[in-house]
Amino acid sequence: MTASGTAYRTLGRTGLKVSPLALGGMTFGWGADKATARRLFDAYRDTGGNFIDTADLYAGGTSEEWLGEFIEASHSRDEIVLGTKFSFNAQKGNPNAGGNGRKNILRALEGSLRRLRTSYIDLYILHAWDRLTPVDEVASTLNDLVRSGKVRHIGLSDVPAWYAARFTTIADLRGWERPAALQLEYSLVSRSLEREHMPMAQELGISITPWSPLGSGFLSGKFRRVDGKITGSGRVLDMKDSGNPTLEKFAKREQNWQILGTLLRVAEGLGRTPAEVALGWVMTRPCVTSTLIGATRVEQLEKNLAAARLNLPQDALTALTDASAPEPNELDHFFGDVLQGMIHGETRVERTAF
Repeated sequence: MTASGTAYRTLGRTGLKVSPLALGGMTFGWGADKATARRLFDAYRDTGGNFIDTADLYAGGTSEEWLGEFIEASHSRDEIVLGTKFSFNAQKGNPNAGGNGRKNILRALEGSLRRLRTSYIDLYILHAWDRLTPVDEVASTLNDLVRSGKVRHIGLSDVPAWYAARFTTIADLRGWERPAALQLEYSLVSRSLEREHMPMAQELGISITPWSPLGSGFLSGKFRRVDGKITGSGRVLDMKDSGNPTLEKFAKREQNWQILGTLLRVAEGLGRTPAEVALGWVMTRPCVTSTLIGATRVEQLEKNLAAARLNLPQDALTALTDASAPEPNELDHFFGDVLQGMIHGETRVERTAF
């Protein structure tokens, strides 16, 4: 059990045990200076948290460098499940310094190992689909890294469901390392992964580790809309005119303001913060094993960590789930009760769980 009283969870079909909330290192060097980042690292570990996520992209490698220093200074390498990611280009003008080809994966891993001051990565994650590299090349390269001992487990982030399914099928057929985790955007205002990724993860035994569970801060309770004008504070609002679409992708959709309204009412009724409730909802969803949280202040992190102790009542879960339900697409009616009844001769059939 963690210090918060919550149980650790196994990641996918592995024996790797991780906290239900993972510390995201993206703010290390971007929003949090070094002293603050160290306090965040210590505060997270003080709760029993053991899963820390970063990427070679974050703050140009600074996030990895600081994490490597913190882990070494605290003599905590064996206690921490350390995840990092590759894909994004490190050298403008050099196409082989980015992407998911074998040449770049090997280059990226050596750089991450050096910055993180470690001889191995617990969870090495493909950061984004590059649309070019054959799945076989990626899968075989990552399998070789696991066999070499430099990587313990592998994961996929921001890939199409078909890609993850093909990757896993090839790995299973050839006896290669299969993905333990899918790192994808997921929140009350971003539920598109439920259509393809979540059923696939359930079928194949892959954990989902959501990123941006607060909708880039939209669900934090900081923002309101008054007479069509967005008010509030935070980095997301400060960036709204910079060309970065982060806030706009949530603020422009009318249903998202209705979701936020429901969240605020539920949180008030429970006497909890909107962020706790939004995180608590994500943590109850199928296949979700460990949810990534980031922070720029210790008090912000502590409030988010409190979500691990929250047991949302069923009426609250139902209200949030109904308010945020994605709009159906053209195929959904084929999977509904009417047409499924026609398929099964109007009988009720339940699939046996194994």
